[in-house]
Amino acid sequence: MNTQVLSLGKQRGLSQCANDQFVFNILALDHRQAVKKVFVDQPDPYAQAVAFKRAVVKTLGPAATAMLLDPSIGAGPCLADASMPGGRGLVVTVEASGYAGPGHARVSRLPEDWSCGQIKRLGASAVKLLVYYHSRAETAPAMQDLVAQVAEECGRLDIPLFLEVLTYSPDPQGARLSPQERIQAVVQAAADLTPLGGDVLKSEFPVDVKSQPDPGQWADACQALSQASQIPWVLLSAGVDYPVFAQQTLVACQAGASGILAGRAIWKEALGVPADERDRFLQTTGRERLQELQSICNQYARPYTDFFRPQDLAEDWYAAYPGVQAA
Repeated sequence: MNTQVLSLGKQRGLSQCANDQFVFNILALDHRQAVKKVFVDQPDPYAQAVAFKRAVVKTLGPAATAMLLDPSIGAGPCLADASMPGGRGLVVTVEASGYAGPGHARVSRLPEDWSCGQIKRLGASAVKLLVYYHSRAETAPAMQDLVAQVAEECGRLDIPLFLEVLTYSPDPQGARLSPQERIQAVVQAAADLTPLGGDVLKSEFPVDVKSQPDPGQWADACQALSQASQIPWVLLSAGVDYPVFAQQTLVACQAGASGILAGRAIWKEALGVPADERDRFLQTTGRERLQELQSICNQYARPYTDFFRPQDLAEDWYAAYPGVQAA
Protein backbone atom coordinates (compact mmCIF):
# COMPACT_ATOMS: atom_id res chain seq x y z
CA MET A 1 0.00 0.00 0.00
CA ASN A 2 1.27 3.46 -0.91
CA THR A 3 1.35 5.81 2.05
CA GLN A 4 0.24 9.43 1.75
CA VAL A 5 2.02 12.49 3.07
CA LEU A 6 0.16 13.84 6.08
CA SER A 7 0.40 17.59 6.52
CA LEU A 8 1.30 19.11 9.87
CA GLY A 9 -2.15 20.30 10.86
CA LYS A 10 -3.78 17.03 9.90
CA GLN A 11 -1.11 15.04 11.67
CA ARG A 12 -1.69 17.06 14.82
CA GLY A 13 -5.48 16.74 14.57
CA LEU A 14 -5.50 12.98 14.05
CA SER A 15 -3.02 12.45 16.89
CA GLN A 16 -5.36 14.37 19.21
CA CYS A 17 -8.18 11.97 18.28
CA ALA A 18 -6.22 8.74 18.80
CA ASN A 19 -4.28 7.15 21.64
CA ASP A 20 -0.57 6.46 21.87
CA GLN A 21 -1.05 3.30 19.82
CA PHE A 22 -2.50 5.42 16.99
CA VAL A 23 -5.96 3.84 17.11
CA PHE A 24 -9.30 5.54 17.61
CA ASN A 25 -11.89 5.00 20.36
CA ILE A 26 -14.06 8.03 19.63
CA LEU A 27 -17.44 8.57 21.28
CA ALA A 28 -20.09 9.93 18.91
CA LEU A 29 -22.62 12.35 20.38
CA ASP A 30 -23.47 14.51 17.37
CA HIS A 31 -27.07 13.26 17.29
CA ARG A 32 -29.49 16.16 17.09
CA GLN A 33 -33.05 15.09 16.30
CA ALA A 34 -32.76 11.79 18.20
CA VAL A 35 -31.76 13.66 21.37
CA LYS A 36 -34.05 16.67 21.04
CA LYS A 37 -37.21 14.62 20.48
CA VAL A 38 -36.75 12.89 23.84
CA PHE A 39 -37.20 16.22 25.60
CA VAL A 40 -39.88 17.71 23.35
CA ASP A 41 -42.46 17.73 26.17
CA GLN A 42 -40.14 19.43 28.64
CA PRO A 43 -40.51 23.16 29.45
CA ASP A 44 -37.09 23.87 27.89
CA PRO A 45 -36.15 21.03 25.47
CA TYR A 46 -32.91 22.71 24.42
CA ALA A 47 -31.67 23.07 28.00
CA GLN A 48 -32.53 19.44 28.74
CA ALA A 49 -30.75 18.22 25.61
CA VAL A 50 -27.68 20.29 26.50
CA ALA A 51 -27.71 18.92 30.06
CA PHE A 52 -27.75 15.36 28.71
CA LYS A 53 -24.84 15.97 26.37
CA ARG A 54 -22.82 17.74 29.03
CA ALA A 55 -23.33 14.80 31.39
CA VAL A 56 -22.20 12.29 28.76
CA VAL A 57 -19.18 14.37 27.75
CA LYS A 58 -18.07 15.01 31.34
CA THR A 59 -18.39 11.37 32.35
CA LEU A 60 -17.32 9.47 29.24
CA GLY A 61 -15.03 12.00 27.56
CA PRO A 62 -12.02 11.06 29.72
CA ALA A 63 -12.49 7.38 28.76
CA ALA A 64 -12.60 8.06 25.01
CA THR A 65 -9.79 9.20 22.75
CA ALA A 66 -12.01 11.96 21.33
CA MET A 67 -15.60 13.19 21.15
CA LEU A 68 -17.74 13.79 18.06
CA LEU A 69 -20.21 16.61 18.72
CA ASP A 70 -22.68 18.72 16.78
CA PRO A 71 -22.25 22.50 17.04
CA SER A 72 -25.57 23.56 18.57
CA ILE A 73 -26.39 21.16 21.40
CA GLY A 74 -22.93 19.69 21.82
CA ALA A 75 -19.70 21.45 20.97
CA GLY A 76 -20.69 25.01 21.83
CA PRO A 77 -22.21 24.33 25.26
CA CYS A 78 -19.62 21.72 26.22
CA LEU A 79 -16.73 24.04 25.40
CA ALA A 80 -18.41 27.02 27.06
CA ASP A 81 -18.56 25.37 30.49
CA ALA A 82 -15.42 23.20 30.06
CA SER A 83 -17.38 19.94 30.09
CA MET A 84 -15.25 18.85 27.14
CA PRO A 85 -11.93 17.50 28.48
CA GLY A 86 -9.02 19.56 27.23
CA GLY A 87 -6.87 16.47 26.85
CA ARG A 88 -9.19 14.78 24.36
CA GLY A 89 -9.71 15.34 20.66
CA LEU A 90 -12.80 17.12 19.39
CA VAL A 91 -14.46 16.27 16.07
CA VAL A 92 -17.32 18.56 15.00
CA THR A 93 -20.09 17.92 12.50
CA VAL A 94 -20.28 20.19 9.45
CA GLU A 95 -23.35 18.86 7.55
CA ALA A 96 -26.97 19.88 8.02
CA SER A 97 -29.08 17.41 9.97
CA GLY A 98 -30.90 14.75 7.94
CA TYR A 99 -31.17 14.65 4.17
CA ALA A 100 -33.18 16.28 1.40
CA GLY A 101 -34.89 14.53 -1.48
CA PRO A 102 -36.72 11.20 -1.61
CA GLY A 103 -35.54 8.14 0.30
CA HIS A 104 -34.14 6.52 -2.85
CA ALA A 105 -32.14 9.60 -3.94
CA ARG A 106 -30.87 11.27 -0.79
CA VAL A 107 -29.00 14.55 -0.71
CA SER A 108 -26.66 15.60 2.08
CA ARG A 109 -26.29 19.36 2.48
CA LEU A 110 -24.08 21.96 4.09
CA PRO A 111 -25.82 24.59 6.24
CA GLU A 112 -25.53 28.25 5.31
CA ASP A 113 -24.57 29.26 8.85
CA TRP A 114 -21.84 26.73 9.66
CA SER A 115 -18.59 25.77 7.93
CA CYS A 116 -15.27 23.96 8.15
CA GLY A 117 -13.61 27.32 8.73
CA GLN A 118 -15.72 27.93 11.80
CA ILE A 119 -14.92 24.45 13.10
CA LYS A 120 -11.22 25.22 12.67
CA ARG A 121 -11.62 28.55 14.47
CA LEU A 122 -13.44 26.77 17.31
CA GLY A 123 -10.26 24.86 18.05
CA ALA A 124 -11.56 21.46 16.99
CA SER A 125 -9.22 18.64 16.06
CA ALA A 126 -11.17 17.51 12.99
CA VAL A 127 -14.27 17.96 10.83
CA LYS A 128 -16.89 15.27 10.23
CA LEU A 129 -19.00 15.15 7.06
CA LEU A 130 -21.88 12.71 6.63
CA VAL A 131 -23.04 11.77 3.15
CA TYR A 132 -25.88 9.45 2.18
CA TYR A 133 -24.64 7.45 -0.77
CA HIS A 134 -25.38 4.62 -3.13
CA SER A 135 -23.35 4.24 -6.31
CA ARG A 136 -26.50 3.64 -8.39
CA ALA A 137 -28.53 6.54 -6.99
CA GLU A 138 -29.11 9.51 -9.28
CA THR A 139 -27.60 11.76 -6.60
CA ALA A 140 -24.29 9.84 -6.47
CA PRO A 141 -22.36 12.35 -8.65
CA ALA A 142 -23.56 15.26 -6.52
CA MET A 143 -22.48 13.49 -3.34
CA GLN A 144 -19.08 12.81 -4.86
CA ASP A 145 -18.78 16.52 -5.63
CA LEU A 146 -19.75 17.38 -2.04
CA VAL A 147 -17.05 15.11 -0.64
CA ALA A 148 -14.45 16.61 -2.95
CA GLN A 149 -15.55 20.14 -2.03
CA VAL A 150 -15.34 19.61 1.72
CA ALA A 151 -12.10 17.66 1.43
CA GLU A 152 -10.55 20.54 -0.52
CA GLU A 153 -11.65 23.04 2.13
CA CYS A 154 -10.26 20.89 4.94
CA GLY A 155 -7.00 20.60 3.02
CA ARG A 156 -6.82 24.38 2.69
CA LEU A 157 -7.49 24.77 6.41
CA ASP A 158 -5.10 21.89 7.26
CA ILE A 159 -7.64 20.11 9.46
CA PRO A 160 -8.46 16.38 9.19
CA LEU A 161 -11.75 15.19 7.68
CA PHE A 162 -13.66 12.20 9.00
CA LEU A 163 -15.92 11.08 6.16
CA GLU A 164 -19.05 9.25 7.31
CA VAL A 165 -21.02 7.31 4.71
CA LEU A 166 -24.51 5.85 5.18
CA THR A 167 -25.85 3.67 2.38
CA TYR A 168 -29.45 3.01 1.38
CA SER A 169 -31.57 1.38 -1.31
CA PRO A 170 -31.83 3.34 -4.59
CA ASP A 171 -35.04 1.50 -5.52
CA PRO A 172 -37.89 4.03 -6.09
CA GLN A 173 -40.33 1.37 -4.88
CA GLY A 174 -38.57 1.19 -1.55
CA ALA A 175 -37.29 -2.39 -1.75
CA ARG A 176 -34.63 -3.07 0.89
CA LEU A 177 -31.11 -4.02 -0.07
CA SER A 178 -30.50 -7.75 0.10
CA PRO A 179 -27.71 -8.87 2.46
CA GLN A 180 -25.27 -9.18 -0.45
CA GLU A 181 -26.36 -5.85 -1.93
CA ARG A 182 -25.75 -4.25 1.47
CA ILE A 183 -22.16 -5.51 1.51
CA GLN A 184 -21.63 -4.35 -2.07
CA ALA A 185 -23.08 -0.91 -1.33
CA VAL A 186 -20.83 -0.29 1.67
CA VAL A 187 -17.68 -1.55 -0.06
CA GLN A 188 -18.42 0.35 -3.28
CA ALA A 189 -19.04 3.56 -1.35
CA ALA A 190 -15.59 3.28 0.17
CA ALA A 191 -14.07 2.61 -3.25
CA ASP A 192 -15.88 5.59 -4.81
CA LEU A 193 -15.49 8.22 -2.11
CA THR A 194 -12.18 7.70 -0.29
CA PRO A 195 -10.08 8.58 -3.37
CA LEU A 196 -11.84 11.99 -3.43
CA GLY A 197 -10.48 13.15 -0.10
CA GLY A 198 -10.93 12.67 3.59
CA ASP A 199 -8.48 11.30 6.10
CA VAL A 200 -10.54 8.70 7.99
CA LEU A 201 -13.63 6.83 6.77
CA LYS A 202 -16.43 6.36 9.30
CA SER A 203 -18.23 3.31 7.99
CA GLU A 204 -21.24 1.19 8.70
CA PHE A 205 -20.67 -2.45 9.49
CA PRO A 206 -20.94 -3.93 5.99
CA VAL A 207 -23.06 -6.92 7.01
CA ASP A 208 -26.76 -6.83 7.88
CA VAL A 209 -26.36 -8.77 11.12
CA LYS A 210 -30.08 -9.46 11.44
CA SER A 211 -29.98 -11.37 8.14
CA GLN A 212 -26.51 -12.80 8.71
CA PRO A 213 -26.16 -13.21 12.49
CA ASP A 214 -23.18 -15.59 12.38
CA PRO A 215 -19.98 -13.63 13.15
CA GLY A 216 -18.10 -16.20 11.08
CA GLN A 217 -19.63 -14.63 7.96
CA TRP A 218 -18.58 -11.10 8.83
CA ALA A 219 -14.81 -11.15 8.38
CA ASP A 220 -14.74 -11.39 4.58
CA ALA A 221 -16.97 -8.34 4.20
CA CYS A 222 -14.84 -6.27 6.57
CA GLN A 223 -11.68 -7.34 4.74
CA ALA A 224 -13.27 -6.27 1.44
CA LEU A 225 -14.01 -2.88 3.01
CA SER A 226 -10.41 -2.56 4.17
CA GLN A 227 -9.18 -3.30 0.66
CA ALA A 228 -11.58 -0.80 -0.91
CA SER A 229 -10.79 2.14 1.36
CA GLN A 230 -7.74 4.24 0.52
CA ILE A 231 -7.75 5.77 4.00
CA PRO A 232 -8.04 4.27 7.49
CA TRP A 233 -11.57 3.39 8.54
CA VAL A 234 -13.41 3.30 11.83
CA LEU A 235 -16.66 1.57 12.69
CA LEU A 236 -19.90 3.34 13.63
CA SER A 237 -22.46 1.58 15.79
CA ALA A 238 -25.77 2.49 14.09
CA GLY A 239 -27.58 2.02 17.40
CA VAL A 240 -27.15 -1.75 17.67
CA ASP A 241 -27.15 -3.22 21.15
CA TYR A 242 -23.79 -3.14 22.86
CA PRO A 243 -22.99 -6.89 22.84
CA VAL A 244 -23.49 -6.98 19.07
CA PHE A 245 -21.35 -3.89 18.59
CA ALA A 246 -18.54 -5.35 20.68
CA GLN A 247 -18.55 -8.39 18.37
CA GLN A 248 -18.58 -6.14 15.32
CA THR A 249 -15.67 -4.13 16.70
CA LEU A 250 -13.59 -7.26 17.21
CA VAL A 251 -14.23 -8.54 13.68
CA ALA A 252 -13.73 -5.13 12.09
CA CYS A 253 -10.44 -4.45 13.87
CA GLN A 254 -9.11 -7.92 13.11
CA ALA A 255 -9.96 -7.21 9.45
CA GLY A 256 -8.13 -3.89 9.26
CA ALA A 257 -10.21 -1.18 10.92
CA SER A 258 -8.34 1.49 12.87
CA GLY A 259 -10.84 1.63 15.73
CA ILE A 260 -14.33 2.93 16.33
CA LEU A 261 -16.36 6.12 16.22
CA ALA A 262 -19.53 4.99 17.96
CA GLY A 263 -22.38 6.45 19.97
CA ARG A 264 -25.75 4.92 20.76
CA ALA A 265 -24.47 1.40 21.41
CA ILE A 266 -22.54 2.92 24.31
CA TRP A 267 -24.89 5.52 25.82
CA LYS A 268 -28.45 5.04 24.51
CA GLU A 269 -29.82 3.58 27.78
CA ALA A 270 -28.93 6.86 29.51
CA LEU A 271 -31.21 8.92 27.28
CA GLY A 272 -34.64 9.81 28.63
CA VAL A 273 -34.18 8.54 32.20
CA PRO A 274 -33.96 10.64 35.41
CA ALA A 275 -30.67 12.44 35.91
CA ASP A 276 -29.51 10.31 38.84
CA GLU A 277 -30.21 7.09 36.93
CA ARG A 278 -28.50 8.55 33.85
CA ASP A 279 -25.39 9.47 35.81
CA ARG A 280 -25.14 6.05 37.48
CA PHE A 281 -25.37 4.34 34.11
CA LEU A 282 -22.69 6.56 32.55
CA GLN A 283 -20.33 6.20 35.50
CA THR A 284 -20.59 2.41 35.52
CA THR A 285 -21.86 0.70 32.37
CA GLY A 286 -20.90 3.50 29.98
CA ARG A 287 -17.31 3.63 31.20
CA GLU A 288 -17.02 -0.16 31.26
CA ARG A 289 -18.16 -0.34 27.63
CA LEU A 290 -15.64 2.24 26.48
CA GLN A 291 -12.86 0.52 28.37
CA GLU A 292 -13.73 -2.85 26.83
CA LEU A 293 -13.84 -1.33 23.35
CA GLN A 294 -10.50 0.36 23.95
CA SER A 295 -8.99 -2.98 24.92
CA ILE A 296 -10.26 -4.55 21.68
CA CYS A 297 -8.94 -1.67 19.60
CA ASN A 298 -5.57 -1.68 21.32
CA GLN A 299 -5.13 -5.38 20.69
CA TYR A 300 -6.42 -5.68 17.13
CA ALA A 301 -6.94 -2.33 15.37
CA ARG A 302 -4.59 -1.19 12.64
CA PRO A 303 -2.72 2.03 13.49
CA TYR A 304 -3.81 4.89 11.27
CA THR A 305 -0.15 5.78 10.85
CA ASP A 306 0.18 2.79 8.52
CA PHE A 307 -1.54 4.92 5.89
CA PHE A 308 0.48 8.12 6.23
CA ARG A 309 3.99 9.43 6.36
CA PRO A 310 5.18 12.78 7.73
CA GLN A 311 6.42 15.64 5.65
CA ASP A 312 10.13 16.06 5.10
CA LEU A 313 10.78 19.56 6.42
CA ALA A 314 13.66 21.87 5.60
CA GLU A 315 14.90 24.29 8.25
CA ASP A 316 12.81 27.15 6.84
CA TRP A 317 9.69 25.06 6.07
CA TYR A 318 7.44 27.58 7.80
CA ALA A 319 8.15 30.26 5.20
CA ALA A 320 6.00 28.39 2.68
CA TYR A 321 3.36 27.25 5.16
CA PRO A 322 0.12 29.01 4.14
CA GLY A 323 -1.99 31.02 6.53
CA VAL A 324 -5.70 30.44 7.11
CA GLN A 325 -8.10 32.79 5.42
CA ALA A 326 -11.30 33.89 7.12
CA ALA A 327 -14.18 31.44 6.81
